[in-house]
Amino acid sequence: MRRSPKSPGSASSVSPDALTVALTLLGQRELSEAQLRRRLERRGCDRNGIDAAIDRLRRDRTLDDARVARAAARLEAAIRHRGPARVRQRLQAMGLASHLIQDAITDTFAEVDEAALLDAALARRLHGRDPATLDHKARARVVRGLVGQGFSLGAVLERLTRRDGRDPT
Repeated sequence: MRRSPKSPGSASSVSPDALTVALTLLGQRELSEAQLRRRLERRGCDRNGIDAAIDRLRRDRTLDDARVARAAARLEAAIRHRGPARVRQRLQAMGLASHLIQDAITDTFAEVDEAALLDAALARRLHGRDPATLDHKARARVVRGLVGQGFSLGAVLERLTRRDGRDPT
């Protein structure tokens, strides 16, 4: 449940302690620095308090964007069965630095077999059907779904071709 920040005219216009709010938020889930900063601002914490809280949390490694990037990439790839492009998109939405995103994707897909992930996603999309029996529209729908899931078009077409022996177009 989301709470709106106190309006300036409300009875309690004292801004909450940023460190206390930050620790509460981090106790619920792992957040990037950008996510935490946005949430603290929404809760009405003052900018100086937010900066001080984030500096302290970064110093004691309670707030670590590299750790958040690795955890989110593993979650997206291994649990949600997303491909590299979709994982990258999710990490960018979290406000993470591009070098952290690249490192997390490289590490995650070194541990996760992308080909096996694609095979499993394809099997789920086919619902037990043989790819050779799909008409053009159904085949296009499967391809669009897998590309939207973050797999490269080339890999999807190659996998479909291998499974049904047809021309990928």
